[in-house]
Amino acid sequence: MSKKCALAVLFGGRSSEHEVSLMSARSILENLDQEKYQVYPVGITREGRWLLYEGPCSGLENSAWEEQAVPAFLSPDPQVHGLVVLEEAQARVIPIDCVFPALHGKNGEDGSIQGLFQLAGIPYVGCGVLSSAVCMDKAVSHTLLSGADIRQAHYLWFYAHRYAAAPEVIRNKIEARLNFPVFVKPANAGSSVGVSKVERPEDLDAAIQKAIREDGKVMVEEGVKGQEVECAVLGQGDSAQASIVGEIGASAQFYDYDDKYVNGTSQLYIPARIPEDVAEKIRETAVRAYRLLGCSGLARVDFFVTGEGQVVLNEINTLPGFTSISMYPKLWMACGLTYPQLLDRLVELALEKAGGAHG
Repeated sequence: MSKKCALAVLFGGRSSEHEVSLMSARSILENLDQEKYQVYPVGITREGRWLLYEGPCSGLENSAWEEQAVPAFLSPDPQVHGLVVLEEAQARVIPIDCVFPALHGKNGEDGSIQGLFQLAGIPYVGCGVLSSAVCMDKAVSHTLLSGADIRQAHYLWFYAHRYAAAPEVIRNKIEARLNFPVFVKPANAGSSVGVSKVERPEDLDAAIQKAIREDGKVMVEEGVKGQEVECAVLGQGDSAQASIVGEIGASAQFYDYDDKYVNGTSQLYIPARIPEDVAEKIRETAVRAYRLLGCSGLARVDFFVTGEGQVVLNEINTLPGFTSISMYPKLWMACGLTYPQLLDRLVELALEKAGGAHG
């Protein structure tokens, strides 16, 4: 019988999406094949403490897990190649074959943690350092996609310190270049955190200040009228494949944080209610954008479809939600992959990318 793959599942984190990560991690842990993996759940608290948690998955519903965990961290030393666990004034090492970062938002999806995995020499699920950072920063990803003639909403971006120095100048630019309503977003944040829909110019300042609380760079996008659709991409390089397209019927003014993770009141349509030629255009564009931005492993690509049938790319999420109501696993399940099979494939891709496999 082959050796089990020692898999560390990271969750929590110093991010506004801490709770979402706990939900994603619970779903992942409950669906990993225990015959194939020796699983080590590692939580990162809001304060940044690393803890090895080996209690029940139900303990992840709140911060209770922190009381039942012991200090442990991933060593950046490739000779260690694993977790250093601190117990009773002693340190022990748990060798790790692969890491599954169930981390969303800042410090998890932006290349920070991926840099640690690279230093440690440990294979990991998902995009690399640069592609994670690029996709997290909407200003950078929008600029690169614009250069490839991929249609997006009209936008502009600016630094918080520029707004502090000349707020009137920036507000005038927004009014001159974009049609209202506009969406004001932190350039580096996830899951609609800090996002506002602004109908009138006089409401811009409050929305910009809200975004600045999340990030030092602000993105303003022209509102797009259309269906919100999403496509899941899996694989790397030329082997990357797109799932069927799903549609979100948002229950709020836009598909916000509560809608995605808390109340789950949005209606999901799989497949999306769009013509097949439009769906094919979305799949093609999703894979093209994925490859252009250097993604690997997985990403969810979000679009709008206008009343005229135009496909408008909204954003790319390199570590999409894996909760029980998340679109990414649902789309692949609709394509015939079970949740455990999807997790297996993601780990396989991580090991392939690293150039090795476990025995």
